[in-house]
Amino acid sequence: MKIADNKKQFYILLVTTLSSFLTPFMGSAVNVGLPAIAKELSMNALSIGWVATSFILAAAITLIPLGRLADIYGRKRIFTYGALIFTVASSFCIVADSECLLIAARTLQGIGGAMIFSTGTAMLISAYPVGERGKILGINVTAVYIGLTVGPFIGGLLTQYLGWRYIFLFTTLLGVIIVYFTMSRIEEDASANGEGFDWAGSLLYAAALFSIMYGFAQLPSSKAVFLIGIGVICLAAFIFHQLKSPYPLVDIRMFMGNKVFTFSNLAALINYCATFVVTFLLSLYLQNIKLLTPAHAGIILIAAPAMQALISPFAGKLSDRFEPQIIASIGMTITVVGLVPLIFLNNGTSTHYVLTCLVLLGVGFGLFSSPNVNATMSSVEKKFFGIASATLATMRLLGQMFSMGITMVVFAVILGNHPISQANHNLFLQSNQLIFSILSIICCGGIFASLARGKMHDNNNNH
Repeated sequence: MKIADNKKQFYILLVTTLSSFLTPFMGSAVNVGLPAIAKELSMNALSIGWVATSFILAAAITLIPLGRLADIYGRKRIFTYGALIFTVASSFCIVADSECLLIAARTLQGIGGAMIFSTGTAMLISAYPVGERGKILGINVTAVYIGLTVGPFIGGLLTQYLGWRYIFLFTTLLGVIIVYFTMSRIEEDASANGEGFDWAGSLLYAAALFSIMYGFAQLPSSKAVFLIGIGVICLAAFIFHQLKSPYPLVDIRMFMGNKVFTFSNLAALINYCATFVVTFLLSLYLQNIKLLTPAHAGIILIAAPAMQALISPFAGKLSDRFEPQIIASIGMTITVVGLVPLIFLNNGTSTHYVLTCLVLLGVGFGLFSSPNVNATMSSVEKKFFGIASATLATMRLLGQMFSMGITMVVFAVILGNHPISQANHNLFLQSNQLIFSILSIICCGGIFASLARGKMHDNNNNH
């Protein structure tokens, strides 16, 4: 029986670790391939923005509803469907011959991705006893960092020597392995907790996020104002509905009276909003303005996630001994120091300058991330760990979505229908300047949100 349990645990660890590697790897690899994709499919600045945004928007809309469905109908089932959808969508990306087909396939990938990462961590926690969870979750988080770190490098090599479609071929093959082991080696977990599913809340949530994000992309037209207005109304209706619902998607009450939880989530939202688009923009800058090869650009872009991977475990341990608000706030401050110099990028900026900024951003994010997660999870009782984890994941995706949203607005206003190229370098650099200025200001606000959470270690006595 013990051997059977060990095998079951091993296969759950295998598929969840591979899937934890897959999504960040694909995201960071695709960023390096974007200039080649834009050239082959004749895409302008806004279209290329949607290649990245469609995945995040689809994942952000579906993450919480799919997590609830997994609790009701079984996590393995949702995880398996997610891996299948992700793999099929990746294969569609390989053969995409137009921007519409590629963006549609990326949207489908986002839904599959949400099904995977709304269930993976819960499957792991269910399979392992309390004493082993820290070590196992550490392996899982390491897989994320490895994906982020090798993504730009492998993505650059594949794009340069074989073509950008091979990035999606790689993710398809990895997806097939995940599907095989999930279907053949993992048993369904106990499901059906007897709770209902909030369909009305899910629709309001989806309508709010889609309207706001699509409205951003339509700025500065009057249609954009209408869409954003509809989105804000849907968001207000969603919050009101959640307070009344017997089975809410998001437990709004968790934010009431829990200062540490509320401000930790707000800090996460701001941090991801301020930093997510950096790799996207620098990939375009290095290849279109500095005229570096995809492989060379990929090597430079490794700097931030590599520093993040080195610093994060150390920062996590520090946050057990000292106040997370202090460590996370120092991290956010270093992030601002890394962002501000990027405002001044131009044709003559050296790659060493870019590299220094990326190292600072990696250190800043590494110091912020682990202590912030520690503060968030330590501020709630154990029975709320699942909801708290899903809420934090949603803040991450919303932050990423708004980061791309700000970029799309600036691209729409400054670049319009122009492609990002050497010929339009002044327009692109002007866009970069404005985007990095906005992100730097937002990140400064994040320092105050991080400090405002108050002391966490006092809270530990309550939980």
